[in-house]
This record gives sequence, C-alpha cells and structure tokens, in this order.
Amino acid sequence: MRADLTESWDVLVVGGGNAALCAAVTARRAGAKVIVIEGAPQAFRGGNSRHTRDIRYMHARATEYVMGPYSEEEFWDDLVRVTGGETNEQLARLTIRESADLEAWMLANGVRWQQPLRGTLHLARTNLFMLGGGKAMMNAYYDTARKLGVLVAYETEARELKVRDGEFLSAVVQRGGETHEVRAKSVVVASGGFEANIPWLKEYWGDAAENFLIRGTKYNDGRMLKELLKHGAKPVGDPRGCHAVAIDARAPKFDGGIVTRLDCVPFGIAVNRDCRRFYDEGEDFWPKRYAIWGGLIARQPDQIAYGIVDSKTIGRFIPSVYPPVEAQSIGELARRLGLEPSALGATIEQFNRSVQPGAFDMSRLDDCRTEGLDPPKSHWALPIDTPPFYGYPLRPGITFTYLGVTVNERAQVMMQDDRPAGNIFAAGEVMAGNILRRGYLAGFGLTIGWVFGRIAGREAARHALG
Repeated sequence: MRADLTESWDVLVVGGGNAALCAAVTARRAGAKVIVIEGAPQAFRGGNSRHTRDIRYMHARATEYVMGPYSEEEFWDDLVRVTGGETNEQLARLTIRESADLEAWMLANGVRWQQPLRGTLHLARTNLFMLGGGKAMMNAYYDTARKLGVLVAYETEARELKVRDGEFLSAVVQRGGETHEVRAKSVVVASGGFEANIPWLKEYWGDAAENFLIRGTKYNDGRMLKELLKHGAKPVGDPRGCHAVAIDARAPKFDGGIVTRLDCVPFGIAVNRDCRRFYDEGEDFWPKRYAIWGGLIARQPDQIAYGIVDSKTIGRFIPSVYPPVEAQSIGELARRLGLEPSALGATIEQFNRSVQPGAFDMSRLDDCRTEGLDPPKSHWALPIDTPPFYGYPLRPGITFTYLGVTVNERAQVMMQDDRPAGNIFAAGEVMAGNILRRGYLAGFGLTIGWVFGRIAGREAARHALG
C-alpha cells in the first residue's frame, strides 16, 4: 500500500534500518498509527543494518547458537576496555541489561539464528549470528511491520523537521519530485549518521576523507542529525569519531558491505605506502580492535596500507570478496602492490628477526610476539617466510560516525538547556555516541539500535496516545 503522506499520524519514524523498524513495530504494537519514511528504494531498504551479520547480547548460559554465558559485568568490562571509559554508564548498562531479551524478541519477529562463523571473529560465545545476515533480518522486520499495519514510504527523503519550542510539529519530505508535510504527534529519528556525506567528513578530516570508502548505504547523509542540532539538540561524541575498519581498497565507494572487510591484519603485518609498520597488529582479539584500523589507515600517507601474509596463514581468516595479490617472492609482491621492493624486504626481514618462539593459537592471547621492535606485535607473530606471499591493499572503510544527539533513558532527545524534548526521540547511529565515543565491540552497534529503537517506539507511542 502506498502511504498517504497527507494523513496525520501518531508516530513518524524517520529511517529504515534496525533501530527504525524496532521502533515502528513496538509503537504499532502499543496501538499507535505509524508511518516509516525510508529514503532508499525498497530493494535497498534497511540502511547499514542490511550489511550486518551478528549482534552482541547479555545471556546467562550456552545455547544452540552461543557457546557460553556472557554476563553484564563482562560485557561492561569489554565496553570500558575498548572505549577507555568514554561512555555514559547509565545508558550503556541499560543497553546491556535490555539486550538479554533480544534473542526471544527477534525470534518472535521473524529473525532466525545460525551457528557462529569462524575466522578471526572470536564471537561464538558473545554474539548471535542471523541466518541470512542483516538482509534477512530486515526483511523479517519489514514483513512483521506490514502485517501489523505499519505503512512505509520508500524513496521518500526527510528534508526538514519543523520544531517549535522543542516540540516536533511535522517533517517536510520529498517523494517523486513532490514536497509533502507529514504531521505526527511524535517522531523517532533513526536515520543514521553522516558517514556518506563526504563534504561533512572533510570538515573534520580534510582532504583525507576523499579516500574513505563507505561500507554501507549512501543514504546516510546526516541531514536529520543536522536538523536536530539546528533546533537545539545537545550534541554528543567526537565529530572525528567513527567506526572505521580496514577494507579492501578495490571496494566500491558506497555499499560494499561486510564482504569487503579484511581480517588478515592479526595474521601478518600491515605497512603503509612507505613500507613502514605503524601499529601493533596483535594487540588484542580482533573483535575488540578491528574497528580502530580504519582510523589508523586514515592517518597514513594517502590513506592507504597493505596487509602482508604468507602461505602459513592465508587460509585462517575469512577472505575478502577480492582475491589477494600473490607472488613467489617478497620483491615480486612489492612490485605487484606498487611498493618499493627493497623497503618492503627490509621491513619484513626486521620483523622476522624480532619474532620470538611460541605456541601460535588464535583462540587466546598467545606467546608469539616480537622483541626489540617498534611498534611491537604482541601476539600471533609468525615469520613471514613461506611462499607464496600474499598482499591486500587496505583503505579506511567507514561504517558509521559517532557524533550524535544526547538522549536520556527514555530515548528522548535532550536539548541544550538539558531538558528533554517532549515528543522527539532518537535511536540507532544518530544517538550511539552517547555510548560509543571511541572504539567498538563487534555487533554492539546493532544492539544499541535494537534497545533504543524499542524504547523510542514505546515512548513515542505513549506520548502520542496520551
């Protein structure tokens, strides 16, 4: 059914990903009349959520799909470790505790689970994997929403929010070249960050942002974030902060998704264009460190790096959609990657000399390390000495940005006078900076969207229905 944009609604949800659909379904089940505004065509609906594959959650015991318990305190400790404590503890703990219900809720709303994947993930105990990944998850949510009577307006871009004295009145949207004003008693903004807005990224990163690749949807341009800030929402998070991973430099500018991510780094070394290593590739388990590598590469000359492994480790990690560059010698590999052969050879020779004997084991923080090398490789250090040799070109792959709007435990947007907006709620990437200001835990962004999507939907419906 084509949504009639001239009607009045109880709850308007802006966005079409995980947080948005959780909000829409929850609000509809509470009795609200709900419309979802999704800027993408139906085939590309779901925002970045359609590229996901797993979600982190608190649970007390092993099940068919997770291999052991994951307590609140362990979850919290993991979050503190990756964020350095830069998080709102009240909202973070709320997210962790609420996540205990997600397995059953998602199952009841059509999501199906599968056995955990292998290959540098180390997530079999902490995360659930969706059967069919994020695309299947979003299809299930949209199917549930349709059955409940939620209307979805595709290819409809929210351009402006009309707000008076902190109160939402309406949204100006464009569909098919026509402008409409959508009125609702409350609004949930769940339209993502600004990672696809290169000019905005350049305000904080300069020209380096031109070399960033955007892993997810091109529709996350941050327009609604700017609207909220314009109307007095209190900002939160570092404008330069983002979830950014190492992805294959051959990936497309937008929408390459998770298959372009490269997990080779802890199995070898990473060098910049000058063939210099620039960070500890074995600092910690990959799910706790993979999201820093995009930023590390962004700070290298020309925002390019290269992952180098040999035949001992090539089959141990989940491969990229692009095959590696292969050669029988380091010199030949360097030439094929466009690097200086003598410089790469010297770096690898120095690395190999520094490797200490140990028992290689990717399931733990092993004792395979370097000595006398700066930067060190703390774990999983093996000499790169067995041909064929393999290389992957790496670019920063931006997933989502951490600048957002401040919210309270009811998902209400907080204004600059520290009072909550009465009928403006936010969920997902647009408010994730309350909890994630730096660092990342694999699968946690989806958790934040799920928790605050449901809270926002519930509270938006409560306000609308009085």
